[in-house]
Amino acid sequence: MQSIHNSTNPKLTIAQTEAIFIGGGNTFRLLGELYSQDLLDVIRQRVAEGMPYIGSSAGSNVACPTIKTTNDMPIVQPQSFNALNLVSFQINPHFVDPDSNSTHMGETREQRLMQFLEENDTIVVGLREGAMLRVENDNTTLNGTSGAKVFRRGKSPLEILPGATIDESVLL
Repeated sequence: MQSIHNSTNPKLTIAQTEAIFIGGGNTFRLLGELYSQDLLDVIRQRVAEGMPYIGSSAGSNVACPTIKTTNDMPIVQPQSFNALNLVSFQINPHFVDPDSNSTHMGETREQRLMQFLEENDTIVVGLREGAMLRVENDNTTLNGTSGAKVFRRGKSPLEILPGATIDESVLL
């Protein structure tokens, strides 16, 4: 196992690896590093060739078309918000449902995602803790124990249960 941040030749390491795992941390910093080391294209190419990609938290965010649905504070400015585009939708990891008993007066995660959709026409899958997506070929399946919520522009959020296939009928 080789960590990219310890590699003397990250592109070669990715070209020769059997699988890639990108974990959590600050999504803005992560994407900025991927840009600074010019790794986005080599990762995309290897995944297109069949290399497994596993992402958690920030690693899930960078698998999306953009990082616009991250929960992170923008501590650095990456070259672009455009990310790996390994999936056709946005992911919001660590999605938390609104608490009807809360006295918090700020916006809920759901409200923020609905605001995102006022400005963007990209589907968002809010993944709760304990949920994960498995993408094989053109099939996306929701696995885990907690489910997800799909947000689409101009439509009510859609609850998705573990085991469901996330396909065109869900995404449209």
